[in-house]
Amino acid sequence: MTTFDPVSLKILWDRLVAVADELVLSLVRTSFSMNVREGYDLSCMIFDARGRLLTQGSYSVPSFTGTAPATIGHMLRAFPAETLRPGDIVITNDPWMGTGHLFDINVMRPVFRGERLVGFTMSVTHLPDIGGKGIASDCTEVYHEGLRLPVCKLRDDGVLNEMLLDLIRMNVRVPEQTIGDLMANVACNEVGGRAIIEFMEEYGLDEIESLADAVNAHAETAMRERIAEIPDGTYSNAISIEGPGKAIRLAACVTVAGSEVGIDFTGTDDPVRASINVPICYTRAQSNYVIKCLTIPNLPNNEGAMRPITVTAPETCILNAQPPWPTGARHSVGHFVVPLLMGALAETLPDRVQADAAMMNVFSVQGRHRDGEEVTSLFFLAGGLGAMQGLAGRAVTPAPSNMTVVPTEIWENRTSMTIERRQILPGTGGDGRWRGGDGQEVVFRNDSGHLFEFALMGQRTEFPAQGFAGGGAGALRVYEVNGVVVNPKARIELASGDQITMREAGGGGYGEA
Repeated sequence: MTTFDPVSLKILWDRLVAVADELVLSLVRTSFSMNVREGYDLSCMIFDARGRLLTQGSYSVPSFTGTAPATIGHMLRAFPAETLRPGDIVITNDPWMGTGHLFDINVMRPVFRGERLVGFTMSVTHLPDIGGKGIASDCTEVYHEGLRLPVCKLRDDGVLNEMLLDLIRMNVRVPEQTIGDLMANVACNEVGGRAIIEFMEEYGLDEIESLADAVNAHAETAMRERIAEIPDGTYSNAISIEGPGKAIRLAACVTVAGSEVGIDFTGTDDPVRASINVPICYTRAQSNYVIKCLTIPNLPNNEGAMRPITVTAPETCILNAQPPWPTGARHSVGHFVVPLLMGALAETLPDRVQADAAMMNVFSVQGRHRDGEEVTSLFFLAGGLGAMQGLAGRAVTPAPSNMTVVPTEIWENRTSMTIERRQILPGTGGDGRWRGGDGQEVVFRNDSGHLFEFALMGQRTEFPAQGFAGGGAGALRVYEVNGVVVNPKARIELASGDQITMREAGGGGYGEA
């Protein structure tokens, strides 16, 4: 096994991150949907031959932080490494094996050097459609939400599974975009596989397991050192968030013991008959994200960085929902893991925590373009960031996820809906020594000549973003159709000429004003 001095390890590690970034760029440039090309709802990863995560692309959605090691574990149990061949592509969108809902496709490619398996690449993207009712808050079983694909081969020894592609085509509203995005995942993994072989040849590496050992050990040591700086103890918090008809309680205990962190969500409410339940993979990802933000945020994501963190939750709670609970809008609850844990650690880490954010606003649309083409897509809007000690919250900045907003011109061209107005709403951020970030107002008008359906998944409409250390709360989010306030988690039908207005929430302030 090869050993590496610190300088060589840094060079090789950076090169692997660059390879993962090449996967990301290849994926974006070959994708068909706005979700990926403009929204960047994606992640790309590299593993060694034992399925250990080496690195993630520099741009990665926080909800995918740490989900892939479990996903590849499921894949390799279905198709053991010794049975894989060059040209194989393995996929699944199972919420409990992947990233928490059916709309994310996980695509894995084994990397062979000659006949020898040397590693794996994987990409994840949010598909424009997977059938069913589409992404929304109002499904009551996972079966309503679309096609649930087990771990299966999209390509077997270089031969595409045309029956699987036909099955997907027959069940989605926008087959060209959906299949196009699926094949973009295949393409980016091909690029990644070639880049890994070139990397190994350039540096004379016969295998990358030794590099995985070194990278993960270094990351684990760095993470443990930062965790050890946090005073030992158990830190608790509970918050209330919007639910269907009544509030949902989320609770957590964070136990710091030496160089390890244990996070337990006992005390959290049960799952609900709405598409906002959260599989543990998503809860774990959000938890990993928080600890990383509070310790060593610039450390590249890999398996070693997550080893000191343990996440548990009762199988009877909404943060560890089991099949067949619906999970399509799992972000509507899962995003609140971030302020929940930040609040738990606020007293012991006052100089690192961030006051509550407004939460990214995600909604989906289904309808028809004025030229008759079917439209199915997501749109992401941002409210204000929470403030921190010494730093005011930024206005109109996504959190806790980091998808980008589709440019107005592209949205209008692809949907034939007009964005009449976008403006920052001054004073919507919470008061404080450091103010919370302001929200925005956005007005959409349906100019398609057809009926459009908006599936809203609103957060921060009842419980505002709280300030920390005496800071004030931000303003609430509001939805209006033609001037009338509507249910923030409803399906709204917009006739041609109708308007929907979204006033984004403000972030919480920090410190007494």
